[in-house]
Amino acid sequence: MLAELSMASIPNCSRRMHLAQLWRALRSRNYRLFFGGQGISLIGTWMQRIALSWLVYRLTGSAMMLGAVGFASQVPTFLLAPLAGVLSDRWNLRKVLVVTQVLAMVQALALAVLTLTDTVAVWHVFALGIALGAINGFDVPARQTFVVQMVPKVEDVPNAIALNSLLVNSARLIGPSLAGILIGLVGEGVCFLANGLSYVAVVAALLAMQLPARRARPPQTHVLRDLTQGFRYAFGFAPIRGVLLLLALVSLVGMTYVVLMPIFATDVLHGGPHTLGFLMAAAGGGAVAGAFYLAGRQSVVGLGDTITRATLLLGAGLAVLSWARLEWLALALMVVIGFAAMLQLAASNTVLQTIVEDHMRGRVMSFYTMAFMGMAPLSSLLAGALANWVGTTPALLLSGIVCMVGAAVSALQLPALRALAWPVYVRKGLIADVAGAAPADAHGATLIAAPPADR
Repeated sequence: MLAELSMASIPNCSRRMHLAQLWRALRSRNYRLFFGGQGISLIGTWMQRIALSWLVYRLTGSAMMLGAVGFASQVPTFLLAPLAGVLSDRWNLRKVLVVTQVLAMVQALALAVLTLTDTVAVWHVFALGIALGAINGFDVPARQTFVVQMVPKVEDVPNAIALNSLLVNSARLIGPSLAGILIGLVGEGVCFLANGLSYVAVVAALLAMQLPARRARPPQTHVLRDLTQGFRYAFGFAPIRGVLLLLALVSLVGMTYVVLMPIFATDVLHGGPHTLGFLMAAAGGGAVAGAFYLAGRQSVVGLGDTITRATLLLGAGLAVLSWARLEWLALALMVVIGFAAMLQLAASNTVLQTIVEDHMRGRVMSFYTMAFMGMAPLSSLLAGALANWVGTTPALLLSGIVCMVGAAVSALQLPALRALAWPVYVRKGLIADVAGAAPADAHGATLIAAPPADR
C-alpha cells in the first residue's frame, strides 16, 4: 500500500517541480519587483499603441499615414540604439531606466491632455512619436542588458527572458481589449492617460531594488571605437549574425500585420475598434502560450530549430490570414501568428543573451534592438506603401511568403551555426560536453539542437 501511494505521488511531485522551474527566475527579489511593476506598465503601453493607431486612422483615414506615423515614432530607436548600447556597457543601468520611464510617462500624459481637450492634430502625434522613439532608443538596450543584473544565476537568464515575454504578451492580451472597449466608450485620450499613470509602478519597482555593487569598469575608450568593436564582434561571429539577420527580416516583413490590422479590421472584416482589440488580443493569447512553452524549458538546447520553425509558421499564418473573411477564422489565425512571432523574438533574445560575452552585452543587445524595434519604422512604411499599392490582403500574403523564404535559408545555414555555437556554451557551462553528446534533456533553449556532426 505504501509503495502504491509513493508511486501515485510521483506525478504530483513531478508537476510541482515543473511548475517551480517554470517560475524559477522569480526567486530573485529584484526580478519579482521588475515583473510586478513592468506588468502594470505594459498594459498601459499596449492600450496606448492600439489607441494611437485608431486615432491616426480616425484623423486621416489613410493607410500611408499610419505607416508614416509608425516610421516617425520608431526611426529614432534605430538611429540611437548603437550609441545607447555602448553607453549601456558604461552607465548605471538602473538610473538610465528610471530616467527613460519618467520621460515616457511625460510623453503619454502630453498625448492624453491633447486628446482629451480635443486639440490633438497629426503633427502632435508625429512630434510625440519621435520623442518616444528617442526614449526607447536608450530604454530598450538598457533594459535588455539589465536582466543579468536582476537575475544572479546565469542558468536562470533564459527563464527570465521567457517570463518577460510572457509578461509582455499577457499585457498584449489585456491592453488591446481594454483599449477597444474604452475607445468605443470614452475615446482614445483615456487610454493615453492610463498609460501615463502606469509608469509609476515600474519606476517604484526600480527604486526599490537592492542591486549588488557594480563591478569596476574597464578603462573607457572613444565611443566610436567601442561601437566599431561591438559591430565586429556581433557580425564577425556567425551565430550572432545569423540570429540578428533573421530577426531583422521578420521585423521588417513579418510584423507588418501590426500596422495593417486597423485597416484589416475595418475594410476586410467590416468591424470597429472592438474588432481591432479582439484581433490584437488573440495575437497576445498566442504569444502567451508561446511564452509558457519557452519558460518551461530547462536547458540551453534546442532553439535553433525553434527559431526557424517559428519563422516558417509566422509566414504561413500571414499567408492564410490574407484569405480570411470570417472574424472567427481571423481570430484563430492571429493566435497562431502571435505564438510564432513570440517564439521567434524570445528565442532570438535568449540565444543572444546566453552566447554573448558580458563586456559586449550592451552593444550586442543594441543590435538586437535595431533588428527588432529598429526595423519597425521601415516595416511601417513598407506596410503602408504595400497597402496603398496592392491592397491590404495582398500585402499580408507577400509578407508571409518572404518570411517562409527566410526560414528556408535559415534552415540551410543551421548545421554550420551549431558547430560554432557548441564550444561557447560548453565553455560557459550551460551545456554538458560529454564526448560531444547533447544533454539528456533536449527541450532547452539556444541555437543548438544537437552537437556538431564532426565532434
